[in-house]
Amino acid sequence: MTAHPSHFPAVRGIVPPYLLRHLAETDEPQATAALATLTRDKRQRRRRASTSAPAPTIAAPIKAAAAGPSRLISDAGGVERLPGKGVRAEGAAATGDKAVDEAYDGFGATWELFNKVYGRNSIDNAGLRLLGTVHYGEGYQNAFWNGTRMVFGDGDGEIFGRFTASLDVIGHELAHGVIERTAALIYADQPGALNESVADVFGILVAQHQANQGADQADWLIGADLLLPGVQGTALRNMLHPGTAYDDPRLGKDPQPAKMSDFVQTREDNGGVHYNSGIPNRAFALTAITIGGFAWERAGQIWYDALTSAKIKPDCDFATFATLTLAAAEDRFGKASAEAVAVGSAWETVGVTGAAKATPASAPVDPKAEVLVRRSGGFAGLTKQRQTTLAELPKADRKAWQGLLSSGSLPKLATSTATHPDAYVYGIQCAAAEVELEVSEPSLPQKLRQLLDRFLSDD
Repeated sequence: MTAHPSHFPAVRGIVPPYLLRHLAETDEPQATAALATLTRDKRQRRRRASTSAPAPTIAAPIKAAAAGPSRLISDAGGVERLPGKGVRAEGAAATGDKAVDEAYDGFGATWELFNKVYGRNSIDNAGLRLLGTVHYGEGYQNAFWNGTRMVFGDGDGEIFGRFTASLDVIGHELAHGVIERTAALIYADQPGALNESVADVFGILVAQHQANQGADQADWLIGADLLLPGVQGTALRNMLHPGTAYDDPRLGKDPQPAKMSDFVQTREDNGGVHYNSGIPNRAFALTAITIGGFAWERAGQIWYDALTSAKIKPDCDFATFATLTLAAAEDRFGKASAEAVAVGSAWETVGVTGAAKATPASAPVDPKAEVLVRRSGGFAGLTKQRQTTLAELPKADRKAWQGLLSSGSLPKLATSTATHPDAYVYGIQCAAAEVELEVSEPSLPQKLRQLLDRFLSDD
């Protein structure tokens, strides 16, 4: 499969940005911590954007199980510095620090699911060492995979507790690493929602596998152990009943749709990746419950087969993934099998059927919207910047900017852009389109670079 490094997300946190933003806009004491978390996440995205993504590899399952995982847990000590001090390596005794030991055990549980059930040797199927950092920042309300390691905050102590307490969260974030190295799903729009959903699927399977819990016994909740007493909610997401996880004055109401007719069109959250993941989440939960037994055995195997199929592409949408899961069920269990029938019925229930359909285009950005472009770097190290409204641009450029900002293509372009010595770096900001990113000049298509240069020169 061809590598698609520009498609990888910068940083994937378990807590959706819309939830943190809602909390930051309240009068609650935790608003400051939420705002700080959003700022830190943005900083991490910029750091990740300066590194190249790993090439995706779809390999056949290993013939023999690996001896065991290789883990290293580090302690950031409450500061925003990675990796922190190494405190527990593979085989070392428990430290007594709950966050350290929960991360260590959670990494082991995730490795065990992928290895023992699906024959996968760690994230990359080649024994990659599992790295984690705990106690990141002060009051940090998130956990994320940054492309090389898992990072956990301790929460604010009022709404969110420590993020290592939730095994499904640990499994979710490490599953993002597996997705990077298999399907490499673009982290925007429907492919991005699939990315989030598949991470939820394997995160919940890690928890169910450890609990030896059947599909009909499971609660299908993601992040249930994160919310502290007093929060009006049960979890961050409910896979079986999307949109019902919480309804709290500080967090707002769970906005996830459960079917395609309620698909959320938004520029927020990379095109609604955390919103619309509820649709394929419900399809998986329904499949697993209908099949019965342990979800990781048959339903999980079908999803894993689809994820590692040579036919899956980085821009895979819901309908295409539904087709791939149905094909995987038929290939493994037979065309008339109960498993294949369950898969088809589940996707039909959530309104995903037939051929893939394009997502309706977003409305054009208002001409009154302000855009800021900054060009920095270069051999001379000079910076040039301009900020103006779209209405002040020539008609042709205004239309080009409106199409560009509403298309969602800019985040895809910038997510994993590598740095280049002495190259210009273009920064683009537009609050109305929720765009804020930096792109290295060599990664820009020629027409886009010319559009940016005209913007900067016409002042």
